[in-house]
Amino acid sequence: MKKYQLFNIFLLVLLILVTIFFSSLTIPVQAKEHKGFALVELFTSEGCSSCPPADEAVAKITKEAGDHVFVLGFHVDYWNYLGWKDEFSNPSFTSRQNLYAQHFNLNSIYTPQVIVNGKKEFVGSSESLLRKTVEQQLEESPPSVIFLAAKTNGNRTVTVTCKSGKDNSFVTNIALVQQQAVSHVKRGENEGRELKHINLVRDFKTITGPEGTVSLTIPDGLNNKDCFVVAYLQNKNSLEISSAAKAAIQ
Repeated sequence: MKKYQLFNIFLLVLLILVTIFFSSLTIPVQAKEHKGFALVELFTSEGCSSCPPADEAVAKITKEAGDHVFVLGFHVDYWNYLGWKDEFSNPSFTSRQNLYAQHFNLNSIYTPQVIVNGKKEFVGSSESLLRKTVEQQLEESPPSVIFLAAKTNGNRTVTVTCKSGKDNSFVTNIALVQQQAVSHVKRGENEGRELKHINLVRDFKTITGPEGTVSLTIPDGLNNKDCFVVAYLQNKNSLEISSAAKAAIQ
């Protein structure tokens, strides 16, 4: 083999090694700037065997999405008769789901159900559809600004003040949210399973206007560090959500 051929082979090998070296370097990826937001309401129950995949899907979305996505888990009470009473269930959450069912002209309510920004509803265990819908909402127009403050005087009562520039065609929904929980289900459709939940709604109030003050109650066994507050503006007629904000409890 001639010398120039050896030299060319050497250069080729060197080029390959250099390419491999630089391709192995970790290059920081710029976080995508979102102008919109997504408020995800999950209607779920520990008594429903179809619900755990939905809980897992919203947990993934929450971990990946950042500050522009707000996930709220509403545990309904109509599956409690199956042998396991969901301790996080609340009949008022079932009433809220019924309100959406009327709006979307559904024949009945069901779990797991996801509603995004009050605009779209679908089966909550469809992770691909959830991701697609959230991404679409993140690309829409920026939300209006909400001023939100949550304070406690040391007991389990949280005083929440909310204010925005919207008119009286909007209501303000305010949720006390427990960050996470684990349940060991002993009966019912999920008997023997360990269920992990994130962003469980534990108290919920609605202000009939774009601003006001409400009191929420932290459940026994929790403190302000276990919870946070989410407020979101919702049109009274269309039920579309125009803005959302999150606040730690001070």
